[in-house]
Amino acid sequence: MKLLLTSLGVLVAAGTLWAQSADEITAAAKKRADQGGYAWVSKTDSGANSQMRVGPTDGLVDKDGWALVKMTRGDNTTEMVVKGDKGAYKADGDWKAIDTAPQGGGGGGGGGQFDPGRMAARNLRAFKLPTAEAIEMAAKCKDFKKDGDAITATLSEDAVKALMSFGGRRGGPGGGGGGPEISDAKGTAKFWVKDGVLGKYEYHVQGKVNFNGNEREIDRTTTVELKDGAPAADAIPHSAKKLAS
Repeated sequence: MKLLLTSLGVLVAAGTLWAQSADEITAAAKKRADQGGYAWVSKTDSGANSQMRVGPTDGLVDKDGWALVKMTRGDNTTEMVVKGDKGAYKADGDWKAIDTAPQGGGGGGGGGQFDPGRMAARNLRAFKLPTAEAIEMAAKCKDFKKDGDAITATLSEDAVKALMSFGGRRGGPGGGGGGPEISDAKGTAKFWVKDGVLGKYEYHVQGKVNFNGNEREIDRTTTVELKDGAPAADAIPHSAKKLAS
């Protein structure tokens, strides 16, 4: 009986820590979002042997929820203005509304040419504001541990698979069809909270991805740093907002 009560006590304590940590991360992300705007930078390390070059993503979000996002993928850079499921992208120096109608294929156009409009649509469908992504990620974690300002946790298998297939990743390639087959998926997340505000989060995912018979190993770390300060009133182009509305 004593052993049973001790085991129950451990389970209750673990459950309490999970709830407290997840709630703390959620509250810290909401506090960041409610500060009237912020900037962020996201960097991904895919390892020296990766065939996919993921450059940095820089962003601004204003008090009304409009975000200006600049992301680099390989040799291509996409600049978007986004709010919810609406957006505009910049091509050849001009802003254009993103066509959100479902389209087949990838970021390429006819004859294998890069199509910035199609890529922008895919990026828009995958995009999440960092504060929203952190809240969603915390809800899919377990085994929380606290170390000073940092909270570490283990990601659920489903969450890792979504991140590995870019289904849950802002600015990822997205994808149609059933997506790749993923095995041996595991991952961790880490959140830094200071003075009740989310300042940074990081996640590390590992596993094997099989796409059309081609299998490759993934070992990727993404770090998102959030910065104080609302953007200037004209930092997010009004013309792009109007096109996206």
